[in-house]
Formats: sequence, C-alpha cells, structure tokens
Amino acid sequence: MARISIVHSTEYAYRNPVGLTRHRLMLRPDDSHDLRLHHAALAVDPNPSLIHWTHDAFDNSICVLEWPENLRTERLSIVSTLELTHHPDGPPLPVYSLDPGAEAFPFAYAPDEIPDLASLAEPQTPDPDRTVEAWARRFVGEKGKARTLAVMEAMTHAIKAEFRYEARHEEGTQAAAKTIALRSGTCRDFAVLMMEALRSFGVAARFVTGYLYDDTSGTTRGGGSTHAWCNVYLPGAGWMEYDPTNGLIAGSNLVRVGVARSAAQALPVAGGYIGSPDDSIGLSVDVAVRAMPI
Repeated sequence: MARISIVHSTEYAYRNPVGLTRHRLMLRPDDSHDLRLHHAALAVDPNPSLIHWTHDAFDNSICVLEWPENLRTERLSIVSTLELTHHPDGPPLPVYSLDPGAEAFPFAYAPDEIPDLASLAEPQTPDPDRTVEAWARRFVGEKGKARTLAVMEAMTHAIKAEFRYEARHEEGTQAAAKTIALRSGTCRDFAVLMMEALRSFGVAARFVTGYLYDDTSGTTRGGGSTHAWCNVYLPGAGWMEYDPTNGLIAGSNLVRVGVARSAAQALPVAGGYIGSPDDSIGLSVDVAVRAMPI
C-alpha cells in the first residue's frame, strides 16, 4: 500500500495564435477496492468556456474541454494533480483461484460471458502472416498441458527480456506483428503485443493507461510520461493486470486510470487546433510521481 502524488503536465506551443477544438482528457482514475482517490484537480490555461465530466463506453471518467470560437492562443497548458492511496494486489504475488475449466490453457468462456467479452477477445491489429499467433504459441507447448497462470507469467516476462524498450514521441501504436519484427517498442506497443497474442487464443484483454511508481524508493520508474499495460479476463479471477514492459504482475506499482479495447481509445489528452499545419511547434509532457509506503 502506498500514498501517491501525481502531477501530469501537458503543454502545447504554437507559432501563431490558433483556435482550440474540443479536447478529451482521460486523467482521473475512479475509486475502487484497490484505489482510493483523495483529491483531483485540473488547471487549464487558457481557461475553457466549458468543462464537462462524463463516462465513456468503458465507464472511464472523461473530461471534455471547450473554448470560445473566437479565442486565439499561442499555448495550451493542462495540469492534472492527483492524491490517492493505492492498494495493489501484489507484491507479494497473490494466489488466484481460477474456475476449474480455466486452469488449463487455452480455455473457453462461459456462454453467458461471451457476449460481453467477444469484442475484447478478437484481434484488433493486422496479422496477415499470422506472425503474432506463431509467436504466442511458443508459450503453450503441448496441447492440454499448459497452465493458464504460467502462460500469462511467461509471456509477461518474455516481452520484458526479449524486446528492447525505445521511447517514441510520434503519435500512434505500432501493430503487434511490427513489434515482433523490430524486437523493440514502447510500453504501448508491448501492451498491444501481449493483448493480440492472447486474443489469438480467444482470450479477452483490455488496454490500460495509467502511471507507474516505485513504492520502495519513492522515485518514478519509467517516469516522465504516462504508462501502459494490459489486463486479462480470467474466469474466477476476473480482470488481472500484466505489465510486459517491466515484467510486473497483479497490479504492483501500477495506478490504473482508464481501460479500453484498443490503444487509440485510451489517450490521456486528445484534441486539436484551428490554424495552419505548421503552427504547431512543440508538445511537452511531464509526469512526476511520488510514492511513500504506508
């Protein structure tokens, strides 16, 4: 358990004064059994004419910002401040109780769960040569002998051990097959790779955006930006979190902010401006996370 302070700053700079279109923010986590939100504040400059909070299709907390049509500005600053207590499932790694029918991998979902999980169990990125499926099958081995939790753990650790982490500032997430070909990627790419690998077996997985912290030293790990991982629906255990970038299992050191079917649906800050294409001259993002064990 840790008491955590997060300051997430996003700043856009423009060459000439521009108008601002509607912006969509996914920066506020919801209270749950593993997270208690004590304080949340949002500072925006220039001031929006409308701040509206809502929930999206995945029940994430979403903030919508709008500005007057006649506003023109050379910068946009969005600063989110959070104070929360995190009660992660691990470490130590908990012992999960799977339904008997899900202990062997691959498994099948119960008929009453399939309609709710179907879209999350279907591959979302192109894999014409079945590269991702072939990569995923190495973790299963002889049919009927693979154990589900062992497959999850092995895949999580393999991505961390075998792929090179490289920061990439361009927007978007690369396809899982491309990550395998390059043997490198960002945290978003690694999350998508694990999701698509599991979806090739019909396993439901979601993309997770949030923050990473180190609850032993009080300093940020993989800091300076947001973090991404995935959670997987296992019958009996429910949604379990896996971070293949760092080899973390069961939500340790991970503060979940939002979940979605695809990475494109889980952008912390999304929006545009009215002006010339070359008016944008800079985007800076800084995430400061401080964690103190309780």
